Formats: sequence, structure tokens, C-alpha cells
Amino acid sequence: MGEFDLIERYFKRPATRSPLGVGDDCALLAPAPGMQLAVSTDMLVEGRHFLSTVDPARLGHKALAVNLSDLAACGAKPLAFTLALSLPAVDTAWLEAFSRGLFALADAHGCELVGGDTTRGPLNVCITVFGEVPAGAALLRSGARPGDELWASGTLGDARLALEVFRGTLALPPEAFEQARRRMELPEPRVALGQALRGIASAAIDLSDGLVGDLGHILAASGVGATVDADAACAVTGVPASAALDPALRRTCALAGGDDYELLFSAPPAAAAAVREAGRQSATPVARIGRIEAAAGLRIVDAQGVPVVQPFAAFDHFQVRT
Repeated sequence: MGEFDLIERYFKRPATRSPLGVGDDCALLAPAPGMQLAVSTDMLVEGRHFLSTVDPARLGHKALAVNLSDLAACGAKPLAFTLALSLPAVDTAWLEAFSRGLFALADAHGCELVGGDTTRGPLNVCITVFGEVPAGAALLRSGARPGDELWASGTLGDARLALEVFRGTLALPPEAFEQARRRMELPEPRVALGQALRGIASAAIDLSDGLVGDLGHILAASGVGATVDADAACAVTGVPASAALDPALRRTCALAGGDDYELLFSAPPAAAAAVREAGRQSATPVARIGRIEAAAGLRIVDAQGVPVVQPFAAFDHFQVRT
């Protein structure tokens, strides 16, 4: 099967948002009047972002989910995406499953494939996603202000639990492991919550490299500091068996685990009811885990306010992860 046969069979679909579909050198997109385009790119590399044994349908889901999560953090509505796919060989069963998982999530969010590229090489998936947001209404990293409360959506640390099982450093009961593995391989982008938080949240980011590291981006962009309640963050870990883990490991998973693809955001205290209503409307749990402060730096405390003396390192592609 040649490159263009592969595209025709597995990735060519009707597209309404680009009049050219996937059959020309460029896709043509135009935001609606009064809207801005939101654009983000993410790359997934075998052995770095996913295991060679992953179900290809789950990989297709995750490849798009991590990009939709960026749109969610901006408060944007998904429109379309492009796909660049490097394959070591043409495996029809793999391609069928991968495209099925990819398009199931795309259809769920009304996000159309409008172009891309394929080539032979190490397995590598790169997606660029396009969304739209009302002009001036996008959620940014730079809006956090002293006195704001810090919130997180969904659950934290589950993907790191699964990773530790794969590494052989942790054992979980089968049901708990499967729950953690689903969170690792099938993250749910919080697109509806992101849109519901427009005009409510003062700053936002999606959690891809761990809460501590990603929060650092908000603090740097906003010129503020923060205090995070480690016990509050651990309390929203979704895998029940995690409660029996060593406290230091639980904190590592929740605060520096990575691969959560939840939203971390700030909002004024007066907006707490509106934040909870946004969570209710989007069917997404939200939890208050800290506060923004004028003093620079990040302080991590327990439920009693006692400082937590434990290093938390964010994920870095060019550093060795522990």
C-alpha cells in the first residue's frame, strides 16, 4: 500500500470547515466573525510518550486528546486538526484501530481532519489542532492575581500510578491498575469546562508535565507566587487504592506525575460558586487546592499548613525523569 492509498483508506473524510478537505496543499480555515483562531501542536514519540504495546485505538484517542486539552486550557471550541504520521511500516490492522480511536474522539468534539502528512520512519504522531474563541475572551496563563484561589479539574496522579506499575516499582490490584491505565491512555480533554470558565477563571493551563511544573508557568507569566495544599491535591486522585500508598509517592503522583490533562486554573474567591457551576454544567469535578499570593515562589504545605519538605520535579524531555 502506498502513501496516498493509505491516506485515502484510513484518513480521508469529508470536511466542511475547509472547502478543500484533505486533498490540496493547504487547508483553508476562517474563524467566525468576532472570533480568534487558537492553534496548538503536540507530538507523541514511541518510547517517550507511549509504550510500544499500547492499544493503537487508545493511541489515536490520546494523540488528539492532548491537543484538545490545550484548546480547553484556552477556553476554545475545537474546529479542525492536521495529522503528521511517521510509520515504520504499513500495518493495516494498526492503522484501522488507530484511525478508529482518533476519529471517535474527533467526532465527539466536532473536530475535522483537514490535512497532514505521512512518511516512513520511527513511530511518531504529530497533531496540530485549530479552535476558535471569542476575541479577547481566551483564558491565558498571565491573568492570575494575588488572592485568587487555585482549582484543579478531574483527578490527579492516576497516569503516574500506571507508569510506576509499568516500571515495576509499584503493584496495584487489577481493577485499580486498569483504572489508572485508562487515565494514562485515554485522557479526557476538559473542553466543555474550559469554555464554561471563560469570564470566570483568571488564568488557566492544562496539566501535561505535572502540577508543580505547569503551575510554575502560570506563576511566571502572571508575576505571582502560590501556596498549594498537597493533601487537597492528593485527595482528588481517582484510583481508590492510592490511599494506601506511601504518602511521599502519593504526593509525587498528584503534584509531579504528568499526563493528567486536567485543567489547573485560578479564579477570585467571589467566583467560587460560578466555578462549581461551570464544573456542574460540564459534568467535570473541580476542587480547590491552593491560592495565588503576591510573594514570589511556590510553597507546598499539608492540610495543617505545615511545609512539605519533598522535591517535586516537572517532566522535561531533555532531563532524566525520576
